[in-house]
Amino acid sequence: MNERRPAAGVAAGGIAPRPPMKLNRRVLALAGFGAAIALAPLPLPEFYVTLLNYIGLATLVALGLVVMTGVAGIVSFGQQAFVGVAAYATAGLTTLLGASPWSGLLASLALTAAAALLLGVVTLRLSGHYLSIATIAWGIAIYYLFGNLPALGQYSGIDNVPPVALGSWVFDSNRKSYYLIWVVVVAALVAAHNLLDSRSGRAIRALRFRSAMAESCGVDTSALRLVVFVYAALLAGMAGWLHAHFLRFVSPHAFGVNAGIDYLFMAVIGGASHVWGALVGASIMTLLKEWLKDVLPALLQHTGNFEAIVFGALMIVLLQRTRDGLAPALARRLPRAPRTWPADAPALPRRERPPPGAPLLDVAGLGKRFGGLVAVDDVSFTLASGEILGLIGPNGAGKSTTFNLISGALAADGGSVQLLGERIDRLPARGIARRGLGRTFQHVHLVSRMSVLDNVALGAHLRGAKGTLAAMLRGDRAEERRLLAEAARQIQRVGLAEHLHDAAGSLPLGRQRLVEIARALAGDPVLLLLDEPAAGLRHGEKRALAELLRRLRDDGVSILLVEHDMEFVMGLVDRLVVMDFGQKLAQGLPHEIRAHPAVIEAYLGGVE
Repeated sequence: MNERRPAAGVAAGGIAPRPPMKLNRRVLALAGFGAAIALAPLPLPEFYVTLLNYIGLATLVALGLVVMTGVAGIVSFGQQAFVGVAAYATAGLTTLLGASPWSGLLASLALTAAAALLLGVVTLRLSGHYLSIATIAWGIAIYYLFGNLPALGQYSGIDNVPPVALGSWVFDSNRKSYYLIWVVVVAALVAAHNLLDSRSGRAIRALRFRSAMAESCGVDTSALRLVVFVYAALLAGMAGWLHAHFLRFVSPHAFGVNAGIDYLFMAVIGGASHVWGALVGASIMTLLKEWLKDVLPALLQHTGNFEAIVFGALMIVLLQRTRDGLAPALARRLPRAPRTWPADAPALPRRERPPPGAPLLDVAGLGKRFGGLVAVDDVSFTLASGEILGLIGPNGAGKSTTFNLISGALAADGGSVQLLGERIDRLPARGIARRGLGRTFQHVHLVSRMSVLDNVALGAHLRGAKGTLAAMLRGDRAEERRLLAEAARQIQRVGLAEHLHDAAGSLPLGRQRLVEIARALAGDPVLLLLDEPAAGLRHGEKRALAELLRRLRDDGVSILLVEHDMEFVMGLVDRLVVMDFGQKLAQGLPHEIRAHPAVIEAYLGGVE
């Protein structure tokens, strides 16, 4: 994600916005881009207008791959199959049944969405290289399906596909089709940019490496992965509909596996995590391949697919020099307008807090096995509202496993967990988060390239309601301002206001842990689970953290923490639970635990 610099300092009520600019840079950039697109075909020969049309079609498919593969981490080699499904659907309806191209559009997108849902439900259960292989498999299967159905003309395809008409205007030439194609492309680019700059966009960015973290913030990662998969397929389907009515002919040869690889290359070359990388990659690859086809045979005095060899070598050089692609490299050299929003954005509604001393968390007989290893064995304890409870024990005692069982990251084999009297051990992590439990992780889970502000705003995901469609249409701006203002307040609360717009991965480990705490607080929890929050902090930072946790307790946030720094724990917590070999060894007040013989023998080792 693009790095954002602070607009101004953080005030008590949020972030103070920069004074309004006389001219909105985003609107100016879009106006300039739109003008360039509108004027581009006027001075160009017919051949280059045709190339621009091919670039537009490829941009749509590559854009879906940018969001799905580059951002969400779902690698697909089969997007050309969705292009083919839509192209054949509209070609068949319009030539065989006499339907209008606009009816073909609706049918194409509906069939593409249905195919994507079916394939996504099956395919997205896989991960890693298994997922990639599966996309290749169904891409090949659909290609041969097109080539073997007599109704679709087999490998000869379908010709005489009618052009699209809008009233009396018929898009029956390259130049006319150009405007239809590029209106769709520009709209898709803007919508994708809006999507990634939203609540849903932050969740999509978290899918790539941090699914467990996203679930703890209330994100339904399985459903979101399917939404992204269908979204990318619909962009490919739109390209397929335009392809059929622009070329007025469809055949299986345009939808083979090589086309899928080309689309993925376009996304990688342009910048697989950058929206405008789809346009850059599609332009470079389309133009370069066409140029190499003309130049190489003349240089070598021999015909052949030499462009594939040269292009492969150039691809390797490019990936070595700019692994993130060309668009991000270019974007880093351009000035960026700071992100601003009203400092007086209305506060989000807060969860009702139970009175101090009321029962909050009840863990009873909790158990977990990993094969023959008993990680947690019949562990029971309670935590009252307004209390800080420490969970300590030697390495391998089962503390983090207990945390994961309480938060829903792992399913318990036995026992129960109740939060505010409601049983939560059978709920997924996102469901538990929505009931008021926030957590951090033993190993920091942040989206390193996202800003501190966006990482913390991800914690407020469960406090918003706008989805992907509203984000693409910019219908989420009021809610987005409130979420970002809440994130800014929590960042200030943990003392990181000066890092608001820094990339989270650029911070030292201790401050990254504070970002995690701020992210958990953005979800407005009644119970906060902290897994070794003081690890990596200096002495002064630990004292500041202890003061912060005391203030949180006074504000009605109860805390359960795992920590190895005994000095930090003993001076902070109200009570302690000690674990050893997966079992509860002792519980009590800090001075009682310090003097407990079994604890001294198992954990403290006789140290005074």
